[in-house]
Amino acid sequence: MSGETPKSSEIKRLTTPLTFKNSKAYDSNGELLKCSETLSDVRFIVEPRDNILNENEILQYAPKSKSSSKIRLKRGVGSIEDVLLIHESLPWVLGLFYVVLFCIAVPVFFSKNIVGMYILLVLAVLPLLYLYYIFNLKNYSKDTSNKVNKKRVKASQKTEVETPVKEDMGLESLKKYEKRIHDLNVLFDVKEKVVRELIQKRFEPPQITFDKFISAIDNCHKLFYAQSDAALNIINMAVEDTPRVENEIRNKIYAMKKIINQIEELTNELVINISSSDESDQEVKNLLEDMENLVDSVKDYDGD
Repeated sequence: MSGETPKSSEIKRLTTPLTFKNSKAYDSNGELLKCSETLSDVRFIVEPRDNILNENEILQYAPKSKSSSKIRLKRGVGSIEDVLLIHESLPWVLGLFYVVLFCIAVPVFFSKNIVGMYILLVLAVLPLLYLYYIFNLKNYSKDTSNKVNKKRVKASQKTEVETPVKEDMGLESLKKYEKRIHDLNVLFDVKEKVVRELIQKRFEPPQITFDKFISAIDNCHKLFYAQSDAALNIINMAVEDTPRVENEIRNKIYAMKKIINQIEELTNELVINISSSDESDQEVKNLLEDMENLVDSVKDYDGD
């Protein structure tokens, strides 16, 4: 395989299981991860780097990150959990604020200082107003919707004076599948590279087991891209959008996803197996058999 692109390297970093040493978590690049703690959850989050992935890719490959929470809120599909993740330190800061405020309020109350009481009342209300603002989910998508409307106006003005001069091959109604297939290709390349590295680490060549695993991954690679190429050919060459055509494309995409899921299961099992005893070897071998069965079943379906 050729050198990694920044995008594929970033996807690999986001999708590779974390490494834990001395109660600390590290990503695939060996970078230490900070612990993210809310009122109901404690976890380690791999955050995507800036200017590498687009918003849809961030949602796909890092759905539990703060960046994804911001995107969901901006698009108007976020939740309270997304707000809490972005402002994870807010509950602790507010708790400390009101403890300090209460300590100040006690002597002010007993001294019957009216001015001090009014000031304390204002200080007590201000955080509540701030909470109302940040938990109002509409505030996050308001600016975005205005920008989108402006872009639509500009686009409509351009279409009045511009005419399309280039036509793409294939039916426009089938183009929606192209991006999905492209994303699966990128994800497969990342997953394949990771699992090959793990196989080499777990079964150092020359070993019969190593050869079996690499052969299975090679077969998965050929089969995956056979499905991908076939789906793209259908998209680019179909002259009519019929239920049969769409079903055939969906079946190809479904087969691609099954292959990726199988490789992901093998990857997770190898990660566990590398740090455990040889007693768990059977689980890895069972996954190898499942992978071979999957390859055979997809080949049978295609009539190979």
